[in-house]
Amino acid sequence: MLDTAKMAEIIRAIAERMEAEKDYLTQLDNEIGDGDHGINMARGFKAVLDKLPELENGDIGALLKGTGMQLVSNVGGASGPLYGTAFMKAGNVLKGKSEIEAADFAVALEAAIGGVKLRGKSTEGEKTMLDSLTPAHEALSAAIEDGANLKVAMQKAVEAAAGGVEYTKTIVATKGRASYLGERSIGHQDPGATSSLFMLQEIEKGL
Repeated sequence: MLDTAKMAEIIRAIAERMEAEKDYLTQLDNEIGDGDHGINMARGFKAVLDKLPELENGDIGALLKGTGMQLVSNVGGASGPLYGTAFMKAGNVLKGKSEIEAADFAVALEAAIGGVKLRGKSTEGEKTMLDSLTPAHEALSAAIEDGANLKVAMQKAVEAAAGGVEYTKTIVATKGRASYLGERSIGHQDPGATSSLFMLQEIEKGL
């Protein structure tokens, strides 16, 4: 069971992680992108932190939707609209809920992925955040079907996401600035897939 207060704690932990990993994410992005992913993510989640005292008084849906709106407004580049949409879509399906079970979380993650696919006109295998989020959702759903609780299911999701990040090193980027590099993008891991992994790790830790 995950309630609004716990979700707010997790978002606070994600914000702290983005600040801590800012330089690393920027370094990854320097290699294949605009070199601003870490800076943008840290700035966006700083804005989320500033708004959090307001947001944590509502339900989980409102909390996630408000987080998404802050990210859209404050994160530059493609990451803002993509992550913002992901959080807002997750918030929409959890509207009115102050407590959620594992199955609710799986539905929310599926909605987030759907939002990213639609907004980014992208799919798995294109060296994007979807390469960690999609396998994470598949592993999460499979574990829940097997009767796992949310904590155990998230452990499986994190393992799958980590595998997805490794997979991005082996494929050619076909989206965003990284796509300009063509074959030269092979060997580099995707910054968006990496920041997605960090978020999933913080969710799992916070459960």
